[in-house]
Amino acid sequence: MADNLTSRVIDIATGSSETVHDLTAACASFLREAAAGRDGLLNVFVPHATAGVAVIETGAGSDDDLLAALQDLLPADDRWSHRHGSRGHGRDHVLPALVPPHATLPVLDGRLELGTWQSVVLVDTNVDNPRRQVRLSFLG
Repeated sequence: MADNLTSRVIDIATGSSETVHDLTAACASFLREAAAGRDGLLNVFVPHATAGVAVIETGAGSDDDLLAALQDLLPADDRWSHRHGSRGHGRDHVLPALVPPHATLPVLDGRLELGTWQSVVLVDTNVDNPRRQVRLSFLG
């Protein structure tokens, strides 16, 4: 089984503001090497307690709409029991319950099989952590 699994960690600079960071190109680049024309599965995993992975449309406002919806659902105020970090940071620890820290996606002929408008994104509302790691793993 180990011969069929290839994995790589990529570093992402998310900055000091809430962000939806498009990972699609990084996934495609990884698959060109790892999948080499094979079918399989790509797992995208963020090993952080305050970030998630989503498959959404980007560039047409949906990424901003997602952040706005998360601000409505998880306001950055003092209601949270988890209180270290910036004001409202406790909400960042609730985020992965709504936007999970992983996604598993089909790969056909070495390419990510997404819908026309779909992108793979890192969702990060934690303004205290400007750098993230994302693990990409291909099983095929």
